[in-house]
Amino acid sequence: MQPQNPERRRLQLFPSVHGGRSALTCMYRCGDACSHPVPNTSDNEYLGDVIAKAVSRRGLFKGGVAAGLVVGATGAVAAPAAAADAGGDASSAHWWGRAPRGLDFDAVAPNREDAVVTPEGYEQQVVIAWGDPVLAGAPEFDPENQTPESQAGQFGYNNDYVALLPHPSDRHKKVLVANHEYTTESSMLPDYDEAAPTEDQIRIGLAAHGLSVVTVKEDRRTGALTPVVGDGLNRRITAETPFVISGPAAGSDLLKTSADPEGETALGTLNNCAGGTTPWGTVLSGEENFNQYFANFASVTDPERKAALARYGFSGGASARKWEQYDTRFDLVQEPNEPNRFGWIVELDPYDPDWAPRKRTALGRFKHEGAGPRLARDGRVVVYMGDDERFDYMYKFISKHKMKTGNSRSAREHNRKLLDEGTLYVAKFTGDSPVEQIDGSGALPRDGAFDGSGEWIKLASGDRSYVDGFSAEEVYVHTRQAADRVGATKMDRPEDVEPSPKTGKVYVALTNNTNRGTGSNAKADEANPRNANKHGQVLELTERRDDPTASTFGWNLLLVCGDPAAADTYFGGFPKDQVSPISCPDNVAFDPHGNLWISTDGNALGSNDGLFAVALEGRYRGLTKQFLTVPIGAETCGPVVQDKHILVAAQHPGELSGASYENPLSQWPDGPGSLPRPAIVNVTREGFDSIGC
Repeated sequence: MQPQNPERRRLQLFPSVHGGRSALTCMYRCGDACSHPVPNTSDNEYLGDVIAKAVSRRGLFKGGVAAGLVVGATGAVAAPAAAADAGGDASSAHWWGRAPRGLDFDAVAPNREDAVVTPEGYEQQVVIAWGDPVLAGAPEFDPENQTPESQAGQFGYNNDYVALLPHPSDRHKKVLVANHEYTTESSMLPDYDEAAPTEDQIRIGLAAHGLSVVTVKEDRRTGALTPVVGDGLNRRITAETPFVISGPAAGSDLLKTSADPEGETALGTLNNCAGGTTPWGTVLSGEENFNQYFANFASVTDPERKAALARYGFSGGASARKWEQYDTRFDLVQEPNEPNRFGWIVELDPYDPDWAPRKRTALGRFKHEGAGPRLARDGRVVVYMGDDERFDYMYKFISKHKMKTGNSRSAREHNRKLLDEGTLYVAKFTGDSPVEQIDGSGALPRDGAFDGSGEWIKLASGDRSYVDGFSAEEVYVHTRQAADRVGATKMDRPEDVEPSPKTGKVYVALTNNTNRGTGSNAKADEANPRNANKHGQVLELTERRDDPTASTFGWNLLLVCGDPAAADTYFGGFPKDQVSPISCPDNVAFDPHGNLWISTDGNALGSNDGLFAVALEGRYRGLTKQFLTVPIGAETCGPVVQDKHILVAAQHPGELSGASYENPLSQWPDGPGSLPRPAIVNVTREGFDSIGC
């Protein structure tokens, strides 16, 4: 769908009556996390408290990222400061002339349409939606007659992370991998009673979680992608699929249950959010808000265990979905270790249906948004991760062994073990501005940039713990508490963390944190510069000598998101009257030209969520343009940004307060009279030309 008239381009931001997530999304996606107490009650120094130590700490830094580089990352832009009354109309015809390569499109304006809206000159296609057949013999979608068996062979619900990979033997095909974060049973199933769901309804929910692997055929003329139902690579992984627990915590007493006394096999994966693709061709996916699936926290009596559960956001009695009524593993009293088997990075080989997926314990257990891998010069793999909770942390893992090149069986077997051995780190940030210049308003300090330095603090390596009072197994299973102990920096919901394939710089989506600076919560600091932060920011991290194995780094804020007309926003120094308004950055990706692409979740400016492109280099640094918006009530997930394809996962369309199966509040993607369905959308340029060029 194209914008219907040019007036949309000048649509004003409207009050956030419908902005942000709905109560329905909060309930089913994260168990109303923001309405519960902040799980991180540690007394870690906040970033401003360590300013006095910055000079001595940066002394360690002189051999790597010099102060000039750290400041220069934001200060090198030749653009003048933005005017306070910026209007936020990011057209391709701005005062510097033609947009940079990859960003030459007319920006889509904020809107509340029940459609995917793209720039003029672009086409869109729904590739696959919830309920479409994946496996041979799976029936066509029939919401009135859904069964657990049919759902287990169909595309799952609420698609989030997406990967589009080469096919191993056919250049006209590709392999699409998507995960399925959560289910909204009241919108999926007729006659659903939240207080007393049936066993079949619960089993449908279990089957709609997990991951899907789907071979798709590419039309060489249009770029359309068509699923090949029943292909040999196609696969459905659900909340009941066996996973191998691998790495240093495998077999730990903390992971043993009555069904798995060895602590080496877990059933299923839950609340998968973002992910990543490894250099050896496997897919990583992060288990995020797993706590909400478990019941009877209030009945746990052991104080130490109760504190450990509370640190991960467990609370209350019955769970929202009531799975515990038919499966005792979701009852914290009956199976005290079952929750320890979730909260991991999982690894899937989309090219080998016989290879059981793994839960990689060496990467730590927390609310993983995703995992962004890259190779160091010496061949070791480095994985960056964020813990998506208010005031939680950023992490890095460095493998012990080097990747082997080639696609031989021995190389693949070797590489599929790389994430089981290595060192896990957590990040600590230091700002370079005096504390009094960071007042929580979002005003830039006098040096004109939010920036500073930082260090990666070791947590564990193999069977060795670097945290006083913690064994290595305890570090891996209770990673949040271990990071508390070493004084990691409390961040504003660190979600996707991805390294740029072009520059090696690492970009972090910090979505929001309205608790910042409230009550006894941590105050604003230079990396998280706004109290009651509802719009979020994007952080750029530069490691010493572009070495991802370095223990120190420089950082700056590329974007401080929100309405460009507001004084508390910043767009890398680019004029704010030339940018699109952006709120709540969630996932990030890169195009072939090195531009950053950002998808949003919970837009607090009142318009639909969208996908944005941001220039990172030269005079255009900070130019932000909205490429598309998703339907009303939906979140923009994925994304995949390739030369000729952009894929987004439109998650939970129509998920607004009051929506239900009987009262759908969206008709996307199937049109009038239909049930809203999460789906993967493929956007291509007319003529199947390069995107944004």
